[in-house]
Amino acid sequence: MRQREHTGLSTLSSAEMAALVEAFRRGDREAFRCVYDEYERAIYRFCRHFTADEMLARDAFQECFIRAYEHRSDLQTLNLKSWLFTIARRVCLNILRSRRMLHDVFDEGLHGTADYEPMDVFLREHIDKAMHRLPIQLREALLLRDVEGHSYQEIAAIVGIELSLAKVRVYRARLQMRKILGPIMIERHRMP
Repeated sequence: MRQREHTGLSTLSSAEMAALVEAFRRGDREAFRCVYDEYERAIYRFCRHFTADEMLARDAFQECFIRAYEHRSDLQTLNLKSWLFTIARRVCLNILRSRRMLHDVFDEGLHGTADYEPMDVFLREHIDKAMHRLPIQLREALLLRDVEGHSYQEIAAIVGIELSLAKVRVYRARLQMRKILGPIMIERHRMP
């Protein structure tokens, strides 16, 4: 694989993407570096939101890329993004199960991280708390759609569900977020 400056995989032609995926499958370090550079922030952000714990997120993030490298020959698609998010989801679920944390709903340690756009601190804290009150299936769908920007088709592929169920989960998550945040927003607007 030839050396290239990292400009983003979305600018690659389908032939270039196929060559990158093939090099990745063979274990080419430069191909792995391209994939890592492209998706590291999104995967870490997903792990952090999914686990609601900074240390668990770091473990999940590292494990995701270790598994991606170890199982690179299993990659059957040119959609590296969906494949990596599928691995990240499974790793996060396994970590949460092993820590028996699937039903924990709060973690104040998420606030103030650098990946967020500047936003009202009050609003961000309440959004984070509301997000972690959602059932895990709804939370993951909402994270994938509204935080990571995946299409419904990609969400269905990552989670392993039908397209219609992906849409339903995002819709229900948004409804629950409105229900949780509605009274807070009304109260906030009443404040001087």
